[in-house]
Amino acid sequence: MTQRAEHSTVMDRLALDDLVTGYAIAVDDGDWPGYQALFTPDGRADYRSAGGIEGGVAEIAAWLGEMLRNFAMRQHLIVNRRITLARPDGAPGDTATVRADYLNPMRLAGPATEDEGGPTAPNYTCGGRYDFTARRTADGWRLTGVVVHEKWREVWCGGE
Repeated sequence: MTQRAEHSTVMDRLALDDLVTGYAIAVDDGDWPGYQALFTPDGRADYRSAGGIEGGVAEIAAWLGEMLRNFAMRQHLIVNRRITLARPDGAPGDTATVRADYLNPMRLAGPATEDEGGPTAPNYTCGGRYDFTARRTADGWRLTGVVVHEKWREVWCGGE
């Protein structure tokens, strides 16, 4: 591999890492226009393993906006990112996959008492794996698909 090709690969990997980070921030902040801007126009997402829906990015953004109103606090931690750049011949190219694990502590909306840890303590946590697909566009890397593979969840309802 030449230095130019290596530099390009590193820059692509950084851009894809930034794309996944942007995804987490948009979901956590409820920035649905920003969420949609991360995708290609034909982008799709599948949240069925977490009890959600599968569909186009506009439909998913509307569903997430409605569903996540139930949580006053959200924080996606997306880790162990495995980025693969590929062309049909196996060389780095204009499509990519990112497989990454996630941990997602959230706080259900509603009144909280000091005994419950106040408004910042999570009482709902889930974890699993994301499969992201992406394509290089004129505007940079954009998501073409997101599939959530929820592996576990824990809900704390208070008490002992």
